[in-house]
Amino acid sequence: MSDHGATAGRAGALAWAAWSLSSLFFFYALVWRVAPSVMVDALMRDFAVGGAILGNLSAFYFYAYAGLQIPIGVMLDRLGPRRLMSGGAALAGMGGILFAMADSLTLAYLGRLLIGAGAASSWVGALTVIVQWFPARRFAALAGGTQAFGMAGAIFGQAPLGFAVAAWGWRPGMLWIGLAGLALALMLALAIRDRPAAHHGAAGVAAALRSAVAQRQVWLSGIFGMAMVTPTAAFGGLWAVPYLMQVHGLERAEAAGLTSLIFVSWALGAPLVGGLSDRLGTRRRLMVAGALTAALCLGALPFAGAWPAWVLGALMAAQGVAASSMVVGVALAREQAPAQVSSTAMGLVNTFVIGSGAVFQPLIGLVLDLNWDGRMAEGARVYSSSAYAWALSVLPLACLAGLLAALLSREARPGSRAAG
Repeated sequence: MSDHGATAGRAGALAWAAWSLSSLFFFYALVWRVAPSVMVDALMRDFAVGGAILGNLSAFYFYAYAGLQIPIGVMLDRLGPRRLMSGGAALAGMGGILFAMADSLTLAYLGRLLIGAGAASSWVGALTVIVQWFPARRFAALAGGTQAFGMAGAIFGQAPLGFAVAAWGWRPGMLWIGLAGLALALMLALAIRDRPAAHHGAAGVAAALRSAVAQRQVWLSGIFGMAMVTPTAAFGGLWAVPYLMQVHGLERAEAAGLTSLIFVSWALGAPLVGGLSDRLGTRRRLMVAGALTAALCLGALPFAGAWPAWVLGALMAAQGVAASSMVVGVALAREQAPAQVSSTAMGLVNTFVIGSGAVFQPLIGLVLDLNWDGRMAEGARVYSSSAYAWALSVLPLACLAGLLAALLSREARPGSRAAG
């Protein structure tokens, strides 16, 4: 093999290692994102809180994650992903350890806040690795692959973690996941290499941010992404398991297994939808189809009181595939933003995406509390089917907002996907 071929081979192996480890970090972030859903009653009991406060506790992850997306996007454009991602994994791990040991609601809030802050570089960092190390024509497919890793983390945070919580309690499980973050931080530091853009002064940072904010498609993709992720973050990530247990009478493990179908179907759908979009050369049509399908599936939930479990599972699986079209919206925003601010643009989009959990997890909890009839079971509130019907009605409305954003979107200029 020639020196050039050997160098290319090493670079290719390094690129795939960096992508794999950065995607594993997104896996880890999604485990933390959904973990509260399998211990709702235990958290309510241990911290003596209702649905609104529990939704707020879970959403502290999203407050930190969403609030840091734009700064992290700017720093990724300037510095590259290595230090941000390895440091983020370590911070998330330490936050998880604090959350596991929290003996007050204040410490639990702080633990979730640190987890969210640490995980904040996972998704945009992985996208930056793709942008820096792979051809542009592979972006949507590889971003879909990273989404598949993330959804696998969400799956792990449902049924497997649900079994562990039932067997050993929530605190030991959270402690071990926190320790895993410290090991992941070391692996990221060893595997990822930076290809940072040219350094800019303070004026350059401000100009980069203005350039990203000025892109119409960045805002439309942000609204679309928020709409597609809302059912996963707010429903699948927190309220689906108690909904299935209290309204449909399922056991915790069965409820967690059905909820996992949202994430399984997303994991399968994201790389397929992303690859199909790359192959067909269209983003907008897949975005429209995804938003419309998700709205129809979620709109059926309030009427599913007497439906068998397999029908509920089919609805959740179809919604997951439809919502995976979120990755196509990210690709469209990246294509229409200037190359030197691509991470900043993706960070802005992800602010909307993660904001979905910050807004809708406590909103659903608030609507449940407003419609609570006073029933309790083992120290935790029990909500009626009508309370859930009112609370979950916000999900199809969010998807319709995403449909409008998709209809207003425009395809990228010809040739923009072929660059690189």
